[in-house]
Amino acid sequence: MLLEVRDLSAGYGALDVLRGIDLEVDAGELVAVLGANGAGKSTLLRAISRYDVDVRAGSITFDGVDALRLTTERLVRRGALQVPEGRQLFSELSVDDNLRLGAYVTDRRALASDLEAIYARFPQLAARRRQTAFSLSGGEQQMLAIGRALMAKPKLLMLDEPSTGLAPQIVEQIFGIVAELTKAGVAVLLVEQNAYLTLRHADRAYVLEHGAVALHDTAARLAADARVQAIYLGGHAESAT
Repeated sequence: MLLEVRDLSAGYGALDVLRGIDLEVDAGELVAVLGANGAGKSTLLRAISRYDVDVRAGSITFDGVDALRLTTERLVRRGALQVPEGRQLFSELSVDDNLRLGAYVTDRRALASDLEAIYARFPQLAARRRQTAFSLSGGEQQMLAIGRALMAKPKLLMLDEPSTGLAPQIVEQIFGIVAELTKAGVAVLLVEQNAYLTLRHADRAYVLEHGAVALHDTAARLAADARVQAIYLGGHAESAT
């Protein structure tokens, strides 16, 4: 198992957010985390990434190593990358420079070939490589954020709400890219509000409620679950299959 989270409790200062979370992700899997706003989804990703979250109890093991003993930078070097909500690009830098910054933990001798591989995957970015990140559309910025993470050659890619603010056709394109990555062996842990599309593409999913795992099953079974249909799918399971 590439990522194992066991009995994780975490929060911010005196605020408890996560309570007894168990979660697993293996190589080549797309595992989704669903839940209402405030359920703890983003906090879970931040805890795994070791970014500004207080872990109270439990364990996080990544690629056989105790992740709680590592800094965020060391986790990145081991292959755990997060694309945060809001993308957090260097807006005044060019597309090319943003991608180059993503490669700071890799062998610089492969930089040119790695850049061309990203541009082949995202042809929209190739046409805008000299433009600033600020000048890109929302969909292009999301592609750039994912491309920047891919420059570090991740084993685990964590995506936080990648569909936010994007047109439906761009969202489908992003999910297609995610599917290609899992076929190549990259594990993806996806936090997403679009339950229809998520359950259609994911292998498994966890549903968080009030900081705890309320449901966990294959995506197909969750899509057919009456509770999930009522709360997340508007009562129409066929839309997620």
